[in-house]
Amino acid sequence: MPDPLDRVRSAAAARGLDIELRERPAASSLAEAASLLGLGPEDIVKTLVVKRADDTYLFALIPGDLAISWPKLRALVGVNKLRLPEPELALAATGYERGTIVPIGSTTDWPVYADASIVGRRIAMGAGAHGYSLFVDADALIDAYGATVADISQPASPR
Repeated sequence: MPDPLDRVRSAAAARGLDIELRERPAASSLAEAASLLGLGPEDIVKTLVVKRADDTYLFALIPGDLAISWPKLRALVGVNKLRLPEPELALAATGYERGTIVPIGSTTDWPVYADASIVGRRIAMGAGAHGYSLFVDADALIDAYGATVADISQPASPR
């Protein structure tokens, strides 16, 4: 299996996607990662791999300051059951460990759903490997993957 960063680079190049991979210290939270990168939490987009009842998956791109809205996503996808898979299922579905998942270079090209709030922005996201962040123009990513753009988020509940 090739190095995850090489997979990301190759997949981005194959789709004509201009990305920047940046090494960063390990972060214990999204807020810490944002701080290390000099960004706000809203500039880091989480790639959530979501399991359907039929054992297929999709990617949901959600800004770091928001949470996935399960009712909105289920309505958009047209199903009544979606869930986050166990870490080993997420790895099997994408080839990436949880915390590094990105649609770019996934072992399977699952459909991508992007929250409308990321449109028009340069975003940071997982890079396929721990200790790295990937920077990309959200619109270019959406175009490259034919992502469905919709309001699929809600305010994050305070922890």
